[in-house]
Amino acid sequence: MELSIVIPTLNEEKVLEKTLTAVKQLQGFDYELIVSDGLSKDKTIEIAKKFADKVVVDQGKTKQNIAMGRNAGAAVASGEFLVFMDADVIIPNINNFFTRALSLFEQDKNLAGLTVFLQVAPEHVTLSDKLFFGLVNRIYQFSNNVLHSGAASGEFQMVRAEKFKQVGGFNSNLAVGEDNDLFARLSKVGSTRVETGLHVMHTSRRAHSIGWSKLLWLWMVNLIFIKFLKSSFSKEWEAIR
Repeated sequence: MELSIVIPTLNEEKVLEKTLTAVKQLQGFDYELIVSDGLSKDKTIEIAKKFADKVVVDQGKTKQNIAMGRNAGAAVASGEFLVFMDADVIIPNINNFFTRALSLFEQDKNLAGLTVFLQVAPEHVTLSDKLFFGLVNRIYQFSNNVLHSGAASGEFQMVRAEKFKQVGGFNSNLAVGEDNDLFARLSKVGSTRVETGLHVMHTSRRAHSIGWSKLLWLWMVNLIFIKFLKSSFSKEWEAIR
């Protein structure tokens, strides 16, 4: 199997059906769609079972963070490549997108992880979104493509399954920053890249809920804590729905 698309969820009934419907437009690829749920209380699991090939539901022994959810989805995956997406992400022109993405891995056998530019969906985008995500995209591009130091947001990450296993997957001890941490470790066992010709769209719901100033501060302080103390500053990443 080429692709295992893993989407972690927790009370995502507002956005999940749109996301899964868009993924199911993918044609001409051998892929599976996996939803990994952290014990949703709404209709998320019901929606997931209508579309996904596999639905993994947390057993509730400990409170699941998003790293645990992604790892749980990856644990049942069969694909050569693991694609991690958030539940509010849409991939435009999905067939062309994955044709290009897979070709990059084919061309570079050392490529361990791929990410793309992030955009906010037109119906949600603000001027601040354009400004700050434009900056974030360029920082990730410089970090991966120039400095060869892996960094990526969790909205979209595509990883060779063998490399994912080699680095031990996502660090489940991190409540936030597990996405950047994964790419930082992948860059030690292969190369990581931002493909500037590809993009995904999302809702920017966290920035819209708590404000860009607070979100940027949380990103920065958690980045510093993870880099120097090997643990996140935030002990819990509150779900924004």
